Amino acid sequence: MKTPRSMARRQIVLGGLSAAALTAAPARVFAAEYPERPITFICPWPAGGTADRSMRIICQIAARELGQPIALENRAGASGMIGTKALSSARPDGYTIGQIPISVTRFAQLGTVQLDPLKDFTYLARTSGQTFGIAVPARSPFKSLRDVVAKAKAQPGVVTYAHAGIGGATHVGMEQFAQAAGVKFNAIAYKGGSAALQDVLGGQVDLLADSSSWAPHVEAGKMQLLATWGEARTPRFKDTPTLKELGFDVVVEAPNGIGAPKGLPPAVEKRLRDAFRAAVNSEEFRKVAESIDAPVMYQDGPDYQKYIQTVFQQETDLIRKLNLKELMAKG
Repeated sequence: MKTPRSMARRQIVLGGLSAAALTAAPARVFAAEYPERPITFICPWPAGGTADRSMRIICQIAARELGQPIALENRAGASGMIGTKALSSARPDGYTIGQIPISVTRFAQLGTVQLDPLKDFTYLARTSGQTFGIAVPARSPFKSLRDVVAKAKAQPGVVTYAHAGIGGATHVGMEQFAQAAGVKFNAIAYKGGSAALQDVLGGQVDLLADSSSWAPHVEAGKMQLLATWGEARTPRFKDTPTLKELGFDVVVEAPNGIGAPKGLPPAVEKRLRDAFRAAVNSEEFRKVAESIDAPVMYQDGPDYQKYIQTVFQQETDLIRKLNLKELMAKG
């Protein structure tokens, strides 16, 4: 015969089992059902640029893998940090993801964006790099990078260059080059690469430091590409040397990456990592990446996280070496 005490013990045990089962069940159900509705993808750059085009095609392919649309939302400004901040503070349910510019490792340390890139994101995939370079108008007196360096040494601060924002990849890359060459340039900041390009084409600024906005103008004979900044020459402009080839130990590729807010459920994280792995490794994406000079540099989420940690330390050293805090304060 069951006593009231034994029945109570049995109810407690069963209740405990039910609680454990209920704890495990939502994760399994969530993984099976996710995604149940469209996903928002925050792109921290204006529409039409190389990063935007790259992200759009990746999202289209990943959406097919996930069985739900991915709506790309441009939140540009502050060298990509407005959209990045918005992503970090979104709900970690897998329905808001986005591009994370590698420059967040620099801007977070400079204090221009209030977040911790080592703790505030779930990293899903590193996707592709960018082809940066130094270009001049076809009528420029500078016919080689050697000409530029010679002029800058003879007249420090006279040679001007246009870049897409203080502290961004194009600004920092040129300052690294200037330091390696032992010269001083006059940096002219713009709100984006398009405006910088127009002023260089118009002759108001000597040099353009940018990702491949110069590419069609070089191919049309309106500009000359003096050097690219990658580890190796870019296939599309194979006759143009890299900074390293010319004797300057500077490599800037600024790879794009995709992530989500911290706290993403593991099953959802895996689903997204699998979808974006398929997207980045697809032939469809490779063709688009090649057309915009964006070398594919895929890394899965955990490896991408380690890469971020390495770059964070490199940026710490670079900020000190280039006195970037002082440059930012001067504007």
